[in-house]
Amino acid sequence: MKKLLVFFAALLILNSAFAQKKPKLSANKQAVIQSVDNKKSELTNLSDEVWRHAEVAFQETKSSKALADYAESKGFKVERGVAEIPTAFVASYGSGQPVIGVLGEFDALPGISQKAQPTKEAYQEGGAGHGCGHNLFGVGSLGAALSIKELIEQGKLKGTIKFFGTPAEESGNGKVYMARAGLFNDLDLCFDWHPGTHTEAATQSSTALVEYHIEFFGKASHAAGDPWNGRSALDGLELFTDGINMLREHIKPSSRMHYVIQNGGDVPNVVPEYAKAWIWIRDSKREEMDKIVERMKDIAKGAALMAGVESKATLLSGTYEILVNRTGAEYMHRNLEAIGPITYTDQEIAFAKKIQEISGVPQDGLDGSIGRLRETSDLTGGGSTDTGDVSWVVPTIRMTATTGALNAPWHSWAEVACAGMSIGHKGMLQAAKAMGMTIVDAFENEKLRTDARAEFDERRKGHTYKAYLSDGPPPIKSGK
Repeated sequence: MKKLLVFFAALLILNSAFAQKKPKLSANKQAVIQSVDNKKSELTNLSDEVWRHAEVAFQETKSSKALADYAESKGFKVERGVAEIPTAFVASYGSGQPVIGVLGEFDALPGISQKAQPTKEAYQEGGAGHGCGHNLFGVGSLGAALSIKELIEQGKLKGTIKFFGTPAEESGNGKVYMARAGLFNDLDLCFDWHPGTHTEAATQSSTALVEYHIEFFGKASHAAGDPWNGRSALDGLELFTDGINMLREHIKPSSRMHYVIQNGGDVPNVVPEYAKAWIWIRDSKREEMDKIVERMKDIAKGAALMAGVESKATLLSGTYEILVNRTGAEYMHRNLEAIGPITYTDQEIAFAKKIQEISGVPQDGLDGSIGRLRETSDLTGGGSTDTGDVSWVVPTIRMTATTGALNAPWHSWAEVACAGMSIGHKGMLQAAKAMGMTIVDAFENEKLRTDARAEFDERRKGHTYKAYLSDGPPPIKSGK
């Protein structure tokens, strides 16, 4: 019995020691958490509104207005229609240095409309859906910015906070146009998060991406009566895609190439005089991607020569790979650990497992734990983001938060469902708190700003940013 009492006494002392080691949050960081909690209903309702609008790239009129109006109602000065993009805006508060930015996206993906339920059923038949959780992204970022605005307003922080409403991430690369316009040039640091299936500070890069239209111009003729008088643009296009597919053997594992044929003629009995493909090329390093682009252009010229037609390669846009800032990630990680894991109800876990069952993946539910701070890596075979461009203009600190079921397909109905209910909401609020707390660090700690800038300068190695864009305004199209 005596040994048992000694054991429990030692356990109590050990627990007390652990409790003492847990960092005590500053008053400003506690205020951030309280601010987000106080606005839980407002932020949740706003994210659901954007979820229902589900507007695609450059057409996010209602979503952009909802976010900008909310920011304006809370005392931000809002400049709308920046960088020649009607749905892009900047909401600012405060004055002087430091100037800290927060990125917020709100565009949806076409054709994946889904109700907020764990079985597949469109919310609007044929409509778009937030299969990447951008309804949560923009609102969570604005929630973080708002918590900082309140601290500046109360005189507890000094400087300027800017929220950037950034449209067209999924297709169109809105941030690239905003970067070209110089909107991020005055920032000391920038913050960003993204919905995901894990919660962690981001230390991984992305792939650089560039997209081109490849066009072929031939000569029409009757496909049966006098085909010898024709020159098939489609022949040129098919030779081009054959060449691209042969090139796959000779590119690095980090590279990716994918295309769609957008025009291959109108009817079979007319030799097509026009054909067009849309191709994306990626690599974890821009230098390697640029080499593939040059080979791609040569393939187009060669295909045109073989088919006896003309070819044209037109740059649409592109994005840089993310320039990781580990200095900032370490601060973000500590704040995530201070908040603690996301917890889920039995109903939320069942929701996720039903999605996993239908998707044919392991029914592992949800992971709300705080992930370890992974080793910095520039190697990736995955997706691309126009946040990459921002990260080459200003040191950018990033994180992900759990908003969806483990292993379930992204850019699909599965994430649309989670993004429209409490699983997504919880990740959004977690991100708002962690970013807000780390932004407090950025305002209060000059060493964070200096060290993050020093790492940024070292990793950038003197590179001068230049956007992958053709001359002219963004390709804004009206839509319903």
